[in-house]
Parts: sequence; C-alpha cells; structure tokens
Amino acid sequence: MTDDAPRVDKPEKPHHLEHRKRLRTRFLKDMGAHMEDYELLELLLCQTIPRRDVKPLAKSLITKFGSFGGVLSADTARLAAEPGLGETSVVGLKIVQQSVIRLLRQEIEGAHVLSSWQAVVDYCRAAMGREKIEQFRLLFLDNRNRLMADEVQQRGTVNHTPLYPREVVKRALELGASALIMVHNHPSGDPTPSKADIDMTRDVRDALSKVDIRLHDHIIVAKSEFRSLKTDGYI
Repeated sequence: MTDDAPRVDKPEKPHHLEHRKRLRTRFLKDMGAHMEDYELLELLLCQTIPRRDVKPLAKSLITKFGSFGGVLSADTARLAAEPGLGETSVVGLKIVQQSVIRLLRQEIEGAHVLSSWQAVVDYCRAAMGREKIEQFRLLFLDNRNRLMADEVQQRGTVNHTPLYPREVVKRALELGASALIMVHNHPSGDPTPSKADIDMTRDVRDALSKVDIRLHDHIIVAKSEFRSLKTDGYI
C-alpha cells in the first residue's frame, strides 16, 4: 500500500473479546484460585454466550443468589427465569454442579466410609445442603462399611420429610446391606435435630436392629453446617 492509497481501517474487536482473553489467561495462571466469584461465573458463561458481554449478567446472578455456589445450586426454574440466561447456559451451570457432586461422591466410592467421614459429610452437603425442600438420602454399606448404594428415598416440604422404618428395612434387605447412614437436609440453614428427627431415627435404628442391620449415624446437613446424631448422643 502506498501513502496515496486509501486507508481502510480494520474493524475493532468488541471490547468483551479482549476481556475474555484476559480472563482465560488469569484463570490458567492459577486455575482461578484468585478470581472473584463473578469473574469465575463470567468465564463459565462465556462458554455458552459467545457474542455478548456477560460481566453484568454474572454480577447480577452473584448478587441475587449470594455466591458462585449459590448460582450453581439454584433451582433450574429460577435460573431459567433470569433475563439473558437461556437454556444452554442453565444446562452448563447444572453440568458444573453435578460434576462437583460426582467428584465428591467418587471420593467415598469403594472406600471405608467410617474412615472417610469428612468426605462423606462434604459429599452430602454438596448434594443436599442447598436444597430448598427436605429430602432423605440413605447410604447403604456392605459388611466392610463400603458404599453399596446411595439413594434418595423421600422428598418432602420445606420443613418435613416422612421416612418409614419398614421401607428402609425392606430396601436394606433387598440390597443385602449390613449397615447404613441416614442423611437429610434442613433448608432453614439450621441443622439442629428436632424431636421428630430424633424419634424417627430411633424408630429406624430399632427396626434395623431386628434384622441385624446397623444404623451407624444420621447426619443432618445445611448450607454451611452439619450435625451428627451419633456424635450428639441421640443414638
């Protein structure tokens, strides 16, 4: 091109593309260890929303749901109702959530569960701690206290989940379990056992003992805390 030739300026790249590049570089430097929650969420949303600046959306979601973890564990319908968040993005967020849960679950698969207690608690909190309704999960163990099955038995309301001892015994016998751990969540955020929780736990323990199956514990989880009824002396 000569000096006299007409100059044609190349179109500038949208600002958010350079910003995304910088985010990726920062993430790769230390796997996001020093990134803010909204930055990590922004980088994740970039994968499903390629042609738009998603920083405002990421900040808005963090503000509404409280944290990166709060966004990942938010109800699917609530996420889908957020302006600018389509089905593909919701699926992407839920894939990350399930990946975390599966990773933690695999830490206790094949392991001696009673010797991996913190891993059990971490898994249960990730799987249930942020649920908005109560649910009961049963961890069935073999005669070496290794995990045989992990099943959600009941889903209830925001403050109650029925669990029937005869159904627990029936399922344990079907699986050939030697022991089990009961787990349920308190959506209120307070894992303190109620009198109903304690009475029901003892009913299940007594029903299981009649068929020589041991109840090791009943764990109640919340978003940031947990309680063990065995440690607390209730069973």
